[in-house]
Amino acid sequence: MPFDALEADLEARRAADLYRRRRILGSPQGAIVDVDGRRLVNFCSNDYLGLASHPDIIAAAQAGAARWGVGSGASHLVCGHSAAHEAMEARLAAFVGKPAALSLSTGYMANLAAITALVGRGDAIFADKLNHASLNDACQLSHATFKRFPHNDLERLERLLATTEARRRLIVVDAVFSMDGDSAPLAEIVRLAERYDAWVYADDAHGFGVLGDGHGSAAGIASPRLIYMATLGKAAGVAGAFIAAEPVVIDYLVNVARPYIYTTAAPPLLAEAVLASVELIEREHWRREALAAHIARLRALLSGLLPSQTPIQPLVVADNAAALALSQRLRDDGLWVSAIRPPTVPTPRLRICLSAAHEAGDITRLATTLASLLDKQ
Repeated sequence: MPFDALEADLEARRAADLYRRRRILGSPQGAIVDVDGRRLVNFCSNDYLGLASHPDIIAAAQAGAARWGVGSGASHLVCGHSAAHEAMEARLAAFVGKPAALSLSTGYMANLAAITALVGRGDAIFADKLNHASLNDACQLSHATFKRFPHNDLERLERLLATTEARRRLIVVDAVFSMDGDSAPLAEIVRLAERYDAWVYADDAHGFGVLGDGHGSAAGIASPRLIYMATLGKAAGVAGAFIAAEPVVIDYLVNVARPYIYTTAAPPLLAEAVLASVELIEREHWRREALAAHIARLRALLSGLLPSQTPIQPLVVADNAAALALSQRLRDDGLWVSAIRPPTVPTPRLRICLSAAHEAGDITRLATTLASLLDKQ
């Protein structure tokens, strides 16, 4: 049969505890959700500020649909770029302290668009080994020389920069690493870029809205060499992504980046929703304060976590089976925590995600339950 090899591969994944399946969400995103017919406390979501179901954002999306319709009708360069898109890009650029911005439908697409447009054969990319898969894919597809340095190892990065003869040099990092929750030393990396005539591309999917008083991991870094990307489906609670940089960079991407040029623009109603979200991020400081308190509480109650000061709190376990078993036992107790396994991460773990929407009691319950389960292992 033509599909025997596929079935054999899936069976091998099952045997290695690497098989994945989708859980069905039967409720809006939030701290408490219905999953496969069960009510669970949600510690899986990247909705860090609890904005995904905020009534102001819902109202902005509804008003946007009433004004603009649903579909955008075409790519941005044909007839799909609305005044809503334009206003959103200007607002996002100003919010992160950059002169210009470009919106795209997903973070994966943004990374692919920017990196493959900016560098190619004859150029070099220097990337952290723990970067997100979308960054790695974009680096490989760019056809530039792709060199990886150990996680946050600036000495190794500097040696690579000092010895390259590449025409263009691009340093690529996650600003917040999605599976470990730690941060890249962006200010130091930018200083290296200035010393060795390089650009820095920072993916701040998990820092935007949370760090830098909401302005992101690059807040206070004014270098034009920094090209900043953030997603809008995590802390912002909507969808899409944007790249913020010097006007010449944005203009270049508009003209050269194939994933941008050849994609239908996102619905304008989402741009209206993002504008409402940014207002909330800027105004409601209490959300970040609540989130910080939850992070501190969990870390105080539970030992064994990796050193993360962000909403992503990883608990590394022995193997894939242990990760799945712990996740299932937590789910049996009404707590939803994802088991993350290779190839997503080199070491299996539970990835605990905290939100401003959680209550203090949710954090205590999770820590107490986890500690009891770990004691029984």
